Amino acid sequence: MWKGYGILLTNKTDTLDEAGLMASEAIADAGEEVNAVWDVFQDRIPDLLAFGIRVLLCFVFFLIGRIFIKWICRFVRRSMERANADKGAMQFIDSLLKFLLYAILLFTIAIRLGVESSSVAALLASVGVAIGLALQGSLSNFAGGVLILLLKPFVVGDYIIEDMNKNEGTVKEIQIFYTKLTTLDNKTIVIPNGTLANTSLTNVTARPERQLELKISISYQADLKEAKRLLEDLILNNPAIIQEEEHKVFVDDLAESAVVLGLRAWVRTDEYWKVRWQLLEDIKLTLDEHGIEIPFNQITVHMAGARSNE
Repeated sequence: MWKGYGILLTNKTDTLDEAGLMASEAIADAGEEVNAVWDVFQDRIPDLLAFGIRVLLCFVFFLIGRIFIKWICRFVRRSMERANADKGAMQFIDSLLKFLLYAILLFTIAIRLGVESSSVAALLASVGVAIGLALQGSLSNFAGGVLILLLKPFVVGDYIIEDMNKNEGTVKEIQIFYTKLTTLDNKTIVIPNGTLANTSLTNVTARPERQLELKISISYQADLKEAKRLLEDLILNNPAIIQEEEHKVFVDDLAESAVVLGLRAWVRTDEYWKVRWQLLEDIKLTLDEHGIEIPFNQITVHMAGARSNE
């Protein structure tokens, strides 16, 4: 009995020794791996420090380049202002110049970080092709912006009406891809340059003078000559109407319920709406004062007399 117990104890001791030996070997292997990693890290410390310093210098270089880009853009903008360049061209060139300068700055930083220039050029070419295929509309907007600056269908400050979607407003900015309009109620409309270059539009303020045309209806019973004289007097006595230009008062139509008089005169473009509104009010008050009726649509019904009973 004791002999068997001794054998069992011996087996357990051998098992524990083997487990301890395996644990020791595992710890030794782990220690060797840690030492190997530490050795590699120590060997790479100069490279890591050099890379960190390079990244820091690139960051500083980016900040300096950003300040330099702002200075260049400001210098170009002031030079164009001294040359009395078009404001839309100034905005377009400013945004394009920023895009190009930042692209050059990032390209230079990538080379400073150790990236091969040929690899960067190949990458940029591939990215350019992919972006060009994905952004065909944006490229057409860029081309449209160039056409707008060259052909000048409008400039910053003009009031335009885009005929396709009937968007209208004062041109505030002409950027690389988009043109911004401000409406009369101070809303901002952003229209792609490609749309403006490929569709018809109306430039309301292209000329310093604009023709004002009104149509006024009077009743058939009113004195036609008196009504025309009153309208002519209103034109002659309005200081905002350009008297050197031709003005007319004429019979425009003989409608079903009224005689339609036409009025044409020339005003300054920037005073068009103010003159129009004031003249309409003056016409209404003057015609009322002289008893000339401005009729509404009406139908005269004639009823035959009732037949007498036989």
